[in-house]
Amino acid sequence: MRNEADILKGRNAVLEAFRAEKPIDRLFIQDGLKDGPIQTILREAKKSGCVITFIKKERLDEMIPDGGHQGVAAYVAAYDYAEVSDILANAKEKGEPPFILLLDGIEDPHNLGAIIRTAELCGAHGVIIPKRRACGLTGTVAKVSEGALNYIPVAKVTNIGTTIDELKKEGLWFACADMSGQVMYKQDLTGPIGLVIGAEGEGVSRLVREKCDFTVQIPMFGHIDSLNASVAAGVLAYEIVRQRKFK
Repeated sequence: MRNEADILKGRNAVLEAFRAEKPIDRLFIQDGLKDGPIQTILREAKKSGCVITFIKKERLDEMIPDGGHQGVAAYVAAYDYAEVSDILANAKEKGEPPFILLLDGIEDPHNLGAIIRTAELCGAHGVIIPKRRACGLTGTVAKVSEGALNYIPVAKVTNIGTTIDELKKEGLWFACADMSGQVMYKQDLTGPIGLVIGAEGEGVSRLVREKCDFTVQIPMFGHIDSLNASVAAGVLAYEIVRQRKFK
């Protein structure tokens, strides 16, 4: 659920946000609207690279129950996004091999905020999330992260798989969290590494998993078959810390 503070409504408010270069995660336009102001907003949205979604008026009314949306609404990020190059620069500045968390389809803001908090505490150099089918940096994410967003860069990319290919050219190896993988204690997780975490239930998508160099699992001995995504990310991230710092 979005906080009201994360949603902009009305044509002028949304257009001014784009012109002020505020980080907008997604633009919603009412189906069938094609007038001049709408076209102007669409041009600004395309320049910014934000996701554009056309929806029925009834759905927009549900999002903005007090009215006044004029056929337009937008989700605004609570923090600015970084570039992937900023994450690599962060590692270089610290004189460390890159350690990056890539999140494939995490939609729950509490999970995202908790993962970002863990990433900062375990010394990761950045977090990468996709533009579509994933949570952005909402106010809830910022609150749950407990200030971590002030210290760790979060980049948003069009395609996680393509980003993995680009980072491989920078020397990174990629470990995918998957129940069919090798037990984490038996896998070499040192060196420049990207840890890929998927959504609860669905896990990492097949296309992204196939881009990874190997899969890794957390050994479990109870009756249920999976951990919360943020807990799994924390367990795996700290195994990487153990191998990098204390092996």
